[in-house]
Amino acid sequence: MSHFDLLRVPFLGRLLQWRWGRLLFQLLLGLVLLLIIYDGFTGPQLAPANNATVLAWVHYRGIVILLLLLAGNFFCMACPFTLPRTLARRLSIRGIRWPAVLRNKWIAIGSIFLIFWLYEWLDLWASPLLTARVAVAYIVAAFLLESIFSESAFCKYVCPLGTFNYVYSLASPLQIQERDAQVCRMCEGKECVNGSLATLGCGTELYVPAMRSNMDCTFCLDCARACPYNNVALSTRSTGTELTQSPPAPRWDRALLLTSLGFFGLTNAFGMVPPVYALQNWLGDTLGLHSDAVRLLLIFGIGNLLLPTGLMLLTTRISANLSGAKDVKLIADSYATGFIPIGMAIWLAHYGFHLAIGGAAIIPVFQSFLLDHGITILGTQPNWALSFLLPQNWIFPLQVVSILVGFIVSLFVLSKIALKRRPDPQTAFRELLPWALIIVLMAIAALSIFNLPMEMRGTRMLGV
Repeated sequence: MSHFDLLRVPFLGRLLQWRWGRLLFQLLLGLVLLLIIYDGFTGPQLAPANNATVLAWVHYRGIVILLLLLAGNFFCMACPFTLPRTLARRLSIRGIRWPAVLRNKWIAIGSIFLIFWLYEWLDLWASPLLTARVAVAYIVAAFLLESIFSESAFCKYVCPLGTFNYVYSLASPLQIQERDAQVCRMCEGKECVNGSLATLGCGTELYVPAMRSNMDCTFCLDCARACPYNNVALSTRSTGTELTQSPPAPRWDRALLLTSLGFFGLTNAFGMVPPVYALQNWLGDTLGLHSDAVRLLLIFGIGNLLLPTGLMLLTTRISANLSGAKDVKLIADSYATGFIPIGMAIWLAHYGFHLAIGGAAIIPVFQSFLLDHGITILGTQPNWALSFLLPQNWIFPLQVVSILVGFIVSLFVLSKIALKRRPDPQTAFRELLPWALIIVLMAIAALSIFNLPMEMRGTRMLGV
């Protein structure tokens, strides 16, 4: 294999493949999770002064999108919520199979919608206590599902955080691959998916030689640890390779997930700029909707579900009519990956904004936490003025660059998909045109939103 293999790097490769390597990373993030829960329940209930809200809503989101862009789904690899699965398997608890009718992404789409709606309705970003309760609920849900079902059902079909990571890891530069295809063909035990005496197999039941996608891959590397032939690689790949691949079996759930997540990014950012409050007031005055929960449910239901679903179906039909194609579902699922670069750019511009303006705030927050518990190793006077990681006048230009790069890459991906499907350039252009129009409108909407004043959540000096 000619591509760079991260598992061949002397120290890092051995650490990642070490039997206890994943557990080490899980325990480290587990300590962060415990800090979030403990400080959320017992610490000051002021969002920018509490580890729960600062770590969860400022740092995690910004870091995870950067990690997905630069490396891959390493957060899922170190996710402490998957510890119950490991414990259940070690205790030889073999659950039932996840129902066949639910082996899709519909529940995941619903769980993503739910978490973003709750985030705005309950102002989770402003409440350390509610943030801690959400973390506890997450642990309970993961434990129950991972204990009841024989595969990693929570990770694969339910978890909103994991689903987000799966989608944008499709554009990541690393992927699990076999080193020598012949070795895999001769393998009888298929330990990478079935596991061995010492190591669990793939929790989401992916077979390494058949993997052509990062979808559902948690980067746990159990496949590499279980393989008796040391034939699993974590290799680099050409940028955008997966985004232009034809889906093996077209699916509406996958198409909607890939398409709608960019719209989630737009509406999530829209929820933090002044027009959203004018819209809520209009809904109250005109339609008599005075419940914040109902108004936000309507706004996010339209923006996150109805709008992308309607646009996807309409665009698919127009694209098919323009090109003379008959495979409507295949058209939708094929072009859905074109929404990943613009979607990632929107999330990067948004989450990067919060990380840039509030990233340094964790220093006085953690210092204050230690002082409250009688620990003075970081000094005695927290500097609450610490906030920005980047100069403020850099942020909007960087947001513009992010959106423009995502826009250009999305158009490039769409053109590659079109030419693969329709070798004739004119037919390819006609099929591509309505999809490109949606990308243009998304980029315009994103630039318009980020040009507005946005709530600087999670910073003590600039508002909560």
